Amino acid sequence: MFVSRRKRKENKEININLNNKPLQQALTMKCLGIIIDKKFKFSEHISYAAERSSKLKHSLSKSAKLIWGLNHEALQSIYNGAIKPLLFYGTPVWAEAIRFEYNRLNYIRVQRLINIKITKAIRTATNEALCTFTGLTPVVIKVEDAAKLHKIMRNREAYEIDHKSQPKDWLHPADTVKVTEQLEKQDIQIYTDGSKSENGVGAGIAIIIQNELAHRSLYTPDNSCSNNQAEKLAMVKALETIGKLQLNDSIPRFATVHTNNRITLQSLQNENNHNYLIEEIRKLAINLGKSNWTIK
Repeated sequence: MFVSRRKRKENKEININLNNKPLQQALTMKCLGIIIDKKFKFSEHISYAAERSSKLKHSLSKSAKLIWGLNHEALQSIYNGAIKPLLFYGTPVWAEAIRFEYNRLNYIRVQRLINIKITKAIRTATNEALCTFTGLTPVVIKVEDAAKLHKIMRNREAYEIDHKSQPKDWLHPADTVKVTEQLEKQDIQIYTDGSKSENGVGAGIAIIIQNELAHRSLYTPDNSCSNNQAEKLAMVKALETIGKLQLNDSIPRFATVHTNNRITLQSLQNENNHNYLIEEIRKLAINLGKSNWTIK
Protein backbone atom coordinates (compact mmCIF):
# COMPACT_ATOMS: atom_id res chain seq x y z
CA MET A 1 0.00 0.00 0.00
CA PHE A 2 1.33 3.38 -1.01
CA VAL A 3 0.86 5.83 1.88
CA SER A 4 1.01 9.55 1.18
CA ARG A 5 -0.90 12.68 2.18
CA ARG A 6 0.43 14.76 -0.66
CA LYS A 7 -2.24 16.50 -2.70
CA ARG A 8 -0.18 16.83 -5.86
CA LYS A 9 -0.57 14.31 -8.63
CA GLU A 10 2.09 11.65 -8.70
CA ASN A 11 2.55 8.08 -9.76
CA LYS A 12 1.15 5.97 -6.95
CA GLU A 13 1.62 2.61 -8.60
CA ILE A 14 4.26 0.42 -7.00
CA ASN A 15 5.76 -2.56 -8.78
CA ILE A 16 7.24 -4.96 -6.23
CA ASN A 17 8.06 -8.59 -6.88
CA LEU A 18 8.59 -11.27 -4.29
CA ASN A 19 10.13 -14.53 -5.54
CA ASN A 20 9.52 -13.31 -9.07
CA LYS A 21 5.82 -12.83 -8.36
CA PRO A 22 4.20 -9.38 -8.39
CA LEU A 23 2.59 -8.22 -5.14
CA GLN A 24 -0.90 -6.85 -5.44
CA GLN A 25 -1.14 -3.20 -4.44
CA ALA A 26 -3.93 -2.38 -1.96
CA LEU A 27 -5.78 0.85 -1.24
CA THR A 28 -6.71 -0.18 2.32
CA MET A 29 -5.61 -2.80 4.80
CA LYS A 30 -7.03 -4.09 8.07
CA CYS A 31 -4.77 -4.17 11.11
CA LEU A 32 -6.06 -5.32 14.52
CA GLY A 33 -9.62 -4.60 13.45
CA ILE A 34 -8.94 -1.05 12.19
CA ILE A 35 -9.06 -0.29 8.48
CA ILE A 36 -6.11 1.86 7.42
CA ASP A 37 -6.37 3.77 4.15
CA LYS A 38 -3.60 5.18 2.01
CA LYS A 39 -3.93 8.69 3.51
CA PHE A 40 -4.63 7.74 7.12
CA LYS A 41 -7.99 9.51 7.03
CA PHE A 42 -9.80 6.46 8.50
CA SER A 43 -12.94 7.27 6.53
CA GLU A 44 -13.06 3.67 5.33
CA HIS A 45 -13.00 2.40 8.92
CA ILE A 46 -15.77 4.78 10.03
CA SER A 47 -17.95 3.81 7.04
CA TYR A 48 -17.30 0.11 7.72
CA ALA A 49 -18.21 0.41 11.43
CA ALA A 50 -21.33 2.44 10.61
CA GLU A 51 -22.44 -0.10 7.99
CA ARG A 52 -22.00 -3.06 10.36
CA SER A 53 -23.91 -1.23 13.07
CA SER A 54 -26.71 -0.38 10.64
CA LYS A 55 -27.05 -4.04 9.64
CA LEU A 56 -27.29 -5.00 13.29
CA LYS A 57 -29.93 -2.35 13.85
CA HIS A 58 -31.98 -3.52 10.83
CA SER A 59 -31.92 -7.09 12.13
CA LEU A 60 -33.33 -5.80 15.42
CA SER A 61 -36.12 -3.93 13.62
CA LYS A 62 -37.95 -7.20 13.07
CA SER A 63 -38.35 -7.55 16.85
CA ALA A 64 -38.92 -3.88 17.76
CA LYS A 65 -42.17 -2.71 16.25
CA LEU A 66 -44.18 0.32 17.28
CA ILE A 67 -46.62 -1.36 19.67
CA TRP A 68 -45.00 -4.75 20.30
CA GLY A 69 -41.62 -6.39 20.54
CA LEU A 70 -38.51 -5.29 22.42
CA ASN A 71 -39.09 -2.42 24.84
CA HIS A 72 -36.84 0.62 25.14
CA GLU A 73 -34.83 -0.79 28.07
CA ALA A 74 -33.89 -3.89 26.04
CA LEU A 75 -33.03 -1.84 22.95
CA GLN A 76 -30.89 0.54 25.00
CA SER A 77 -29.02 -2.42 26.51
CA ILE A 78 -28.41 -3.82 23.01
CA TYR A 79 -27.13 -0.43 21.87
CA ASN A 80 -24.74 -0.15 24.84
CA GLY A 81 -23.59 -3.76 24.66
CA ALA A 82 -23.45 -4.47 20.92
CA ILE A 83 -23.57 -1.34 18.78
CA LYS A 84 -21.41 1.03 20.84
CA PRO A 85 -18.43 -1.37 20.95
CA LEU A 86 -18.58 -1.57 17.14
CA LEU A 87 -18.74 2.19 16.74
CA PHE A 88 -16.08 3.08 19.29
CA TYR A 89 -13.53 0.32 18.66
CA GLY A 90 -10.05 1.83 18.37
CA THR A 91 -11.36 5.36 19.00
CA PRO A 92 -7.99 6.88 20.10
CA VAL A 93 -6.52 5.93 16.71
CA TRP A 94 -9.11 7.57 14.44
CA ALA A 95 -10.81 10.14 16.73
CA GLU A 96 -9.43 13.10 14.76
CA ALA A 97 -11.23 11.87 11.65
CA ILE A 98 -14.62 12.51 13.28
CA ARG A 99 -14.12 16.26 12.81
CA PHE A 100 -14.96 15.83 9.11
CA GLU A 101 -18.64 16.32 8.37
CA TYR A 102 -19.07 13.22 6.18
CA ASN A 103 -17.63 11.00 8.93
CA ARG A 104 -19.80 12.56 11.62
CA LEU A 105 -22.93 12.07 9.54
CA ASN A 106 -22.20 8.34 9.20
CA TYR A 107 -22.18 7.87 12.97
CA ILE A 108 -25.04 10.29 13.68
CA ARG A 109 -27.21 8.39 11.19
CA VAL A 110 -26.63 5.10 13.01
CA GLN A 111 -27.40 6.57 16.42
CA ARG A 112 -30.48 8.33 15.09
CA LEU A 113 -31.91 5.08 13.71
CA ILE A 114 -31.48 3.24 17.01
CA ASN A 115 -32.87 6.26 18.91
CA ILE A 116 -36.00 6.17 16.77
CA LYS A 117 -36.49 2.52 17.67
CA ILE A 118 -35.91 3.14 21.39
CA THR A 119 -38.30 6.12 21.60
CA LYS A 120 -40.86 4.84 19.03
CA ALA A 121 -40.69 8.35 17.57
CA ILE A 122 -41.52 9.56 14.07
CA ARG A 123 -38.73 9.40 11.50
CA THR A 124 -38.55 13.18 11.09
CA ALA A 125 -37.50 13.77 14.72
CA THR A 126 -34.10 15.42 15.14
CA ASN A 127 -31.22 13.45 16.60
CA GLU A 128 -30.70 16.09 19.33
CA ALA A 129 -34.28 15.65 20.56
CA LEU A 130 -34.01 11.85 20.37
CA CYS A 131 -30.80 11.86 22.44
CA THR A 132 -32.59 13.97 25.04
CA PHE A 133 -35.47 11.48 25.29
CA THR A 134 -33.25 8.39 25.41
CA GLY A 135 -30.62 9.94 27.69
CA LEU A 136 -27.86 8.80 25.32
CA THR A 137 -24.88 11.08 24.80
CA PRO A 138 -24.57 12.21 21.15
CA VAL A 139 -22.19 9.81 19.45
CA VAL A 140 -19.76 12.50 18.25
CA ILE A 141 -19.30 13.81 21.81
CA LYS A 142 -18.84 10.24 23.03
CA VAL A 143 -16.06 9.66 20.49
CA GLU A 144 -14.26 12.81 21.61
CA ASP A 145 -14.63 11.84 25.29
CA ALA A 146 -13.23 8.36 24.63
CA ALA A 147 -10.16 9.85 22.95
CA LYS A 148 -9.64 12.35 25.79
CA LEU A 149 -9.99 9.57 28.39
CA HIS A 150 -7.30 7.56 26.59
CA LYS A 151 -4.91 10.51 26.70
CA ILE A 152 -5.63 11.04 30.40
CA MET A 153 -4.97 7.37 31.18
CA ARG A 154 -1.67 7.55 29.31
CA ASN A 155 -0.75 10.49 31.54
CA ARG A 156 0.23 8.50 34.63
CA GLU A 157 -0.04 11.48 36.99
CA ALA A 158 -3.68 12.02 36.11
CA TYR A 159 -4.46 8.30 35.98
CA GLU A 160 -3.07 7.71 39.46
CA ILE A 161 -5.37 10.39 40.84
CA ASP A 162 -8.58 8.73 39.72
CA HIS A 163 -9.70 5.61 37.87
CA LYS A 164 -12.01 2.63 38.28
CA SER A 165 -10.91 0.24 41.01
CA GLN A 166 -10.47 -3.43 40.23
CA PRO A 167 -12.92 -5.84 41.93
CA LYS A 168 -10.08 -7.34 43.97
CA ASP A 169 -9.58 -3.92 45.59
CA TRP A 170 -13.23 -3.41 46.57
CA LEU A 171 -14.20 -3.27 50.21
CA HIS A 172 -16.83 -5.51 51.75
CA PRO A 173 -20.31 -3.93 51.39
CA ALA A 174 -20.64 -3.94 55.18
CA ASP A 175 -17.68 -1.56 55.48
CA THR A 176 -19.34 1.84 55.21
CA VAL A 177 -18.54 5.44 56.03
CA LYS A 178 -20.74 7.44 58.43
CA VAL A 179 -22.35 10.32 56.56
CA THR A 180 -24.39 12.98 58.35
CA GLU A 181 -25.88 16.32 57.38
CA GLN A 182 -26.03 17.59 60.96
CA LEU A 183 -23.26 19.82 62.24
CA GLU A 184 -21.73 18.18 65.30
CA LYS A 185 -19.30 19.93 67.61
CA GLN A 186 -16.22 17.74 67.89
CA ASP A 187 -12.76 18.52 69.18
CA ILE A 188 -11.36 17.83 65.70
CA GLN A 189 -12.91 19.48 62.66
CA ILE A 190 -11.50 18.98 59.14
CA TYR A 191 -12.59 21.19 56.26
CA THR A 192 -11.93 20.15 52.65
CA ASP A 193 -12.45 21.96 49.37
CA GLY A 194 -11.61 21.57 45.70
CA SER A 195 -12.17 23.74 42.66
CA LYS A 196 -11.34 24.07 38.99
CA SER A 197 -11.04 27.21 36.86
CA GLU A 198 -9.21 28.41 33.77
CA ASN A 199 -6.14 28.83 35.99
CA GLY A 200 -6.02 25.13 36.93
CA VAL A 201 -7.22 22.66 39.54
CA GLY A 202 -6.70 23.03 43.29
CA ALA A 203 -7.55 21.19 46.49
CA GLY A 204 -7.01 22.13 50.11
CA ILE A 205 -7.59 20.97 53.68
CA ALA A 206 -7.67 22.69 57.06
CA ILE A 207 -7.63 20.79 60.39
CA ILE A 208 -8.91 22.59 63.49
CA ILE A 209 -8.24 21.00 66.88
CA GLN A 210 -10.00 22.51 69.89
CA ASN A 211 -10.79 25.71 67.98
CA GLU A 212 -7.18 26.23 66.83
CA LEU A 213 -5.79 25.75 63.32
CA ALA A 214 -3.43 22.78 63.63
CA HIS A 215 -2.70 21.98 59.98
CA ARG A 216 -3.45 23.15 56.48
CA SER A 217 -2.28 21.97 53.05
CA LEU A 218 -2.79 22.88 49.41
CA TYR A 219 -2.58 20.47 46.47
CA THR A 220 -2.50 20.99 42.70
CA PRO A 221 -3.89 17.96 40.84
CA ASP A 222 -3.47 17.51 37.11
CA ASN A 223 -5.41 19.99 34.98
CA SER A 224 -7.37 17.11 33.43
CA CYS A 225 -9.06 16.47 36.79
CA SER A 226 -12.59 17.69 37.36
CA ASN A 227 -13.96 19.76 40.22
CA ASN A 228 -15.51 16.65 41.81
CA GLN A 229 -12.21 14.78 41.62
CA ALA A 230 -10.47 17.67 43.36
CA GLU A 231 -13.09 17.57 46.14
CA LYS A 232 -12.57 13.83 46.62
CA LEU A 233 -8.79 14.16 46.51
CA ALA A 234 -8.96 16.77 49.30
CA MET A 235 -10.91 14.33 51.46
CA VAL A 236 -8.36 11.58 50.82
CA LYS A 237 -5.51 13.89 51.83
CA ALA A 238 -7.43 14.97 54.95
CA LEU A 239 -7.90 11.38 56.13
CA GLU A 240 -4.25 10.57 55.40
CA THR A 241 -3.18 13.57 57.48
CA ILE A 242 -5.42 12.61 60.42
CA GLY A 243 -3.63 9.30 60.75
CA LYS A 244 -0.27 11.07 61.02
CA LEU A 245 -1.27 13.64 63.67
CA GLN A 246 0.49 13.55 67.02
CA LEU A 247 -2.27 14.22 69.55
CA ASN A 248 -2.35 14.37 73.31
CA ASP A 249 -4.11 11.50 75.01
CA SER A 250 -6.59 13.99 76.47
CA ILE A 251 -7.99 14.81 73.03
CA PRO A 252 -10.79 12.40 71.99
CA ARG A 253 -10.27 10.65 68.65
CA PHE A 254 -13.51 11.99 67.20
CA ALA A 255 -13.24 13.84 63.89
CA THR A 256 -15.73 15.27 61.42
CA VAL A 257 -14.67 15.83 57.80
CA HIS A 258 -16.66 18.63 56.18
CA THR A 259 -17.31 18.93 52.45
CA ASN A 260 -19.71 21.05 50.41
CA ASN A 261 -19.75 18.46 47.62
CA ARG A 262 -22.97 16.45 47.82
CA ILE A 263 -21.88 14.19 44.94
CA THR A 264 -19.00 12.88 47.06
CA LEU A 265 -21.31 12.12 49.99
CA GLN A 266 -23.81 10.36 47.76
CA SER A 267 -21.01 8.36 46.11
CA LEU A 268 -19.75 7.20 49.51
CA GLN A 269 -23.23 5.90 50.33
CA ASN A 270 -23.62 4.18 46.96
CA GLU A 271 -22.25 0.65 47.36
CA ASN A 272 -22.13 0.24 43.57
CA ASN A 273 -19.70 3.16 43.19
CA HIS A 274 -16.16 1.75 43.06
CA ASN A 275 -14.35 4.85 41.89
CA TYR A 276 -10.71 4.79 43.05
CA LEU A 277 -10.91 7.95 45.17
CA ILE A 278 -14.21 6.87 46.73
CA GLU A 279 -12.69 3.51 47.64
CA GLU A 280 -9.65 5.28 49.11
CA ILE A 281 -11.86 7.46 51.32
CA ARG A 282 -13.69 4.37 52.58
CA LYS A 283 -10.48 2.47 53.25
CA LEU A 284 -8.84 5.35 55.11
CA ALA A 285 -11.93 5.97 57.24
CA ILE A 286 -12.30 2.29 58.11
CA ASN A 287 -8.59 1.89 58.90
CA LEU A 288 -8.79 4.92 61.20
CA GLY A 289 -11.79 3.29 62.86
CA LYS A 290 -9.65 0.26 63.61
CA SER A 291 -7.18 2.62 65.31
CA ASN A 292 -9.83 3.83 67.78
CA TRP A 293 -10.87 6.81 65.67
CA THR A 294 -14.47 7.78 64.99
CA ILE A 295 -14.76 9.47 61.60
CA LYS A 296 -17.81 11.14 60.17
